[in-house]
Amino acid sequence: MVAAAGTSIILRGGQKMPTVGLGLWKISNETVASQIYQAIKVGYRLFDGACDYGNEVEAGQGIRRAIDEGLVKRSDLFITSKLWSTYHAREHVKPALQRTLSDMGLDYLDLYIVHFPFALKYVPFDLKYPPQTDNGHGNQNTRANVPFQETWEAMETVYNEGLVKNIGISNIGGAMLYDLLSYAKVKPAVLQIELHPYLVRNQLVALAHSEGIAITAYSSFGDASYQELGFKADSPSFKPLLKHDVIAEIAKTHEKSPAQVLLRWAVERGCAVIPKSSNVDRLRQNLDIFGFSLSDDEVVRINDLDKNFILNDPANWIGISIWAN
Repeated sequence: MVAAAGTSIILRGGQKMPTVGLGLWKISNETVASQIYQAIKVGYRLFDGACDYGNEVEAGQGIRRAIDEGLVKRSDLFITSKLWSTYHAREHVKPALQRTLSDMGLDYLDLYIVHFPFALKYVPFDLKYPPQTDNGHGNQNTRANVPFQETWEAMETVYNEGLVKNIGISNIGGAMLYDLLSYAKVKPAVLQIELHPYLVRNQLVALAHSEGIAITAYSSFGDASYQELGFKADSPSFKPLLKHDVIAEIAKTHEKSPAQVLLRWAVERGCAVIPKSSNVDRLRQNLDIFGFSLSDDEVVRINDLDKNFILNDPANWIGISIWAN
């Protein structure tokens, strides 16, 4: 199923997913349409969005502009969105998807992912959309007791109705993946997880691949994605991943940037990557990762940076400890 280090990954249903895409998290409403348009011009075909990002209307405008100008056809693109945690109940999954499709001006998604493996109490669209972690009344939302099986069965329904070509999950570990596979009639096509040299996750990657599930890695540059959110290292010895000596040395050897090395490391593991950039030159660089390979020794050196360091932990922003141990 997985075409390691290739320009696309063949999903379980036969559709090709580009290996490198543009992640839309934290791209402003004011710029996301132009960034998508520019990314399409330089060769991007995978765009990874979410209801929670709050920019789907504008993202759809960028896609529509490129299609209207004849740069691409809809069938050339691979569009991903995600079900937010307030819409996990069976009766809310399809309306949430339909809202995303309406906002983006699309008839279908190529991939629809359950964003997090926990439910929050429902917030009606007309009260606050997207609700993010708000309960619709200006306070932090709280957990809702919706079994994940109920959510997945509703995801299977929208898949069977042809509204999405693939369904997937995100931010889950091995135990929950085994449980999901025990009842899923439609198996997940993709697992999207935080993955970088400070969080190598060899066992989870191997498990997913053994079950025919593709991996999309997010936060490939580690802490870089979280600096603007106020991330502060808990140790004075912490080194930003993009500035780590090991990554810099390997980048110099290959005459590539540290970012290209980090992306190449993930792609060589058979994973797709979705880095974000507003700079056209860096957009091109992030695509240009197929003309070199890492040596076995370089892979070992990068893997040895592993700290099991999770940056996107819901315990920190909504008090739900999905990674508790």
